[in-house]
Amino acid sequence: MSYTAEISRSNPSAFIFLVDQSASMNDEIREGELVRTKSQVVADSLNRLLRELSIKCAKEGGVRDYFQVAVIGYGRTVGSRFEGELSGRDLVPLSQVARFPARVEERMKKVPDGAGGLVEQTTKFPVWLEPVGDFGTPMCEALRQATTLVNTFLATNENCFPPVILNLTDGESTDGDPSEQAAALRELASTDGNALLFNLHVSDTGGQSTVFPGESTLLSDDYAKTLFSMSSLLPPHMRSYAGQQGLAVDDTSRGFVYNADMSSIVQFLDIGTRATDLR
Repeated sequence: MSYTAEISRSNPSAFIFLVDQSASMNDEIREGELVRTKSQVVADSLNRLLRELSIKCAKEGGVRDYFQVAVIGYGRTVGSRFEGELSGRDLVPLSQVARFPARVEERMKKVPDGAGGLVEQTTKFPVWLEPVGDFGTPMCEALRQATTLVNTFLATNENCFPPVILNLTDGESTDGDPSEQAAALRELASTDGNALLFNLHVSDTGGQSTVFPGESTLLSDDYAKTLFSMSSLLPPHMRSYAGQQGLAVDDTSRGFVYNADMSSIVQFLDIGTRATDLR
């Protein structure tokens, strides 16, 4: 395990997001008084991450292409879920992602009022992924498409920090056992290490989340154990950051969260996209 390659415009990395868009993603998920569908929670979390990633990579002269980004949805169909100017495209340089959201919403955000309280303020919220829930869960095909994208990327970026694939799902695969395809994806490698596949199970049960476990005996069912076995070990710098967030992790911890609620989804995306220093 290395995962120490410098990320720069001349040596970029890649993030591939696989988003379950099956019918069950229309089920509601609750956090306190807030109730939204799973698809809305995932879409909002991913849109917020893409905005924050664009801000993080903004330097003098604009957003720098430290990463290429793909958003693959899987439900009735499997493929890119970029819309507008980016429609139909797979791996897209981050500067173009930042420049071409599908649309921009106005949302209310609570900010400090300078007197110890909070006040609502209008803010711009770019949207790349729309909430969708329809049909089955063709996870195997989504993983196959991710494998193709990683192969294509590595062909011209052999020394990169390895691509990171984040799979967000709420149900079992409906097109076969995804384990073999996941293993093939994890075998792909740059000179810095193997591609990283992380899995998050979105839940509406309200039960306790299992976050970055190191063994499958902690998991309650065979489906959870399958997702665990599909997941890569967390690299050292991600473990370090997770520890700073108060999570119990060690060198056996895998990039896997089971029974995730709203806050767990945000935290998973944050930790899963933590790369080494940008240059």
